[in-house]
Amino acid sequence: MQHSDTEIELKMLMESIYLKYSYDFRDYTGASQKRRVLHALREMACDSISALQARIIHEPAAFSQLLQYLTIPVSTMFRDPGYYAGLREHVIPVLRTYPSLKIWIAGCSTGEEVYSMAILLKEEGLLERSMIYATDINPQSLEKARKGVFPLEAVREYTANYQESGGTRSFSDYYTAAYNAALFDPTLCENVTFADHSLATDAVFAETHLISCRNVMIYFKKKLQERAFGLFHDSLCHRGFLGLGSKESIDFSAYAPRFEPVLKRERLFRKR
Repeated sequence: MQHSDTEIELKMLMESIYLKYSYDFRDYTGASQKRRVLHALREMACDSISALQARIIHEPAAFSQLLQYLTIPVSTMFRDPGYYAGLREHVIPVLRTYPSLKIWIAGCSTGEEVYSMAILLKEEGLLERSMIYATDINPQSLEKARKGVFPLEAVREYTANYQESGGTRSFSDYYTAAYNAALFDPTLCENVTFADHSLATDAVFAETHLISCRNVMIYFKKKLQERAFGLFHDSLCHRGFLGLGSKESIDFSAYAPRFEPVLKRERLFRKR
């Protein structure tokens, strides 16, 4: 099968990134990757993918810049409110039976899901005995997540999602508004560890009771999805829970028989 010049250049770019920086994008889906790289070309004033490749090999700063385009963070607090309602109703009662909890939010981006999870756990009386691992491959996104500052214009949507997800308080209790930004209560993240972790290259680092990895797998090809599911299976304790994004599924994976659906529509599963 003959590949187009663009496909060849893309493949070589991803190979270079892996060899030089150990970031593995080689099994990310082609269409979204191509769209992001072509956008980066325009923004970084490169006239070809090969020119971009030369730059990132010789300029680490250029790779940091490209990474922002390859891992475009798209996130909202309490995104898909039904997912969080499902956690409250079906997962939290089981988690409550453990003396302490470890929760992994994989691909946490700029932190919206981390704060959503922390708020939910706080309202259910579990935050103080929970350890949350929030991981991503983008250091700039992790830095934003640590700061807990979000645009004020997004808060209206966050509030509506929160209310729909079964939130029990006034959402404004959790942040202070100033200068068109919302600073979220730092105590929400007292038990959060933000860390650089790649589902493509890194290993399991803890035994966890719940893993939430939402809207990350849609960017992975089959091989990388299988690797990620393997990591999640190995990380989860006996009968631990796994939550995926609304367009993601474990159904056609080799790991499907090792999980049972808790709420299929909300993409909540439990390790068998």
